[in-house]
Amino acid sequence: MIRAPTSSVRLGLTGGIGSGKSTVGRLLVNRGAALLDADEIAREMTQPGGLAMPSIVQTFGPEYMDASGALDRPRMRDLAFSRPASRKQLEAIVHPLVAQCTEHRARAAETQGRRLLVFDIPLLVESGHWPRQLDAVVVVDCRIETQINRVMARNALDRKTIEGIIAAQSSRSDRRRAADAVLYNDLLSLDALQSQVDALATRFGL
Repeated sequence: MIRAPTSSVRLGLTGGIGSGKSTVGRLLVNRGAALLDADEIAREMTQPGGLAMPSIVQTFGPEYMDASGALDRPRMRDLAFSRPASRKQLEAIVHPLVAQCTEHRARAAETQGRRLLVFDIPLLVESGHWPRQLDAVVVVDCRIETQINRVMARNALDRKTIEGIIAAQSSRSDRRRAADAVLYNDLLSLDALQSQVDALATRFGL
């Protein structure tokens, strides 16, 4: 059961690619939550001069750095999904840096008096680190076909690539089992999703 907040509450937010997790995160921010976006922080770590880049180049070679000095994402994505061991190597470099940066920002938000801290973490269920750091977990869920259609509409990725990404993530059932609350975001209008998010925010006193 999700407990009522007495101070800053750490809420994990997760869902498969194309589930609408990022939209839910933005709606919670509109209600006054502080958002800690693990993907955004990971991108910062792999930009030119990012803390992860020296280790990435050392591990995978300079061909995985683009002309600007950032991670060559398409090349790395192809490698990571064709060779799972390479994906684990990349995660071993990036994830500890993301965790450190996220914790630093979370403490800053707590110091500012933010009541609800939302940790947007795509691989929360797969992680051995994050569940121990959180008070509750919210999963944004939808049908796999909906995920595929949404991602194809917004990204230049083909169906096979998207199916590979989904297969590499936790299953819907595994995510739902890890959840304290599930937001089912399929065939919903934005207003209907907003209503679900409002109800969730209210449970945390926002």
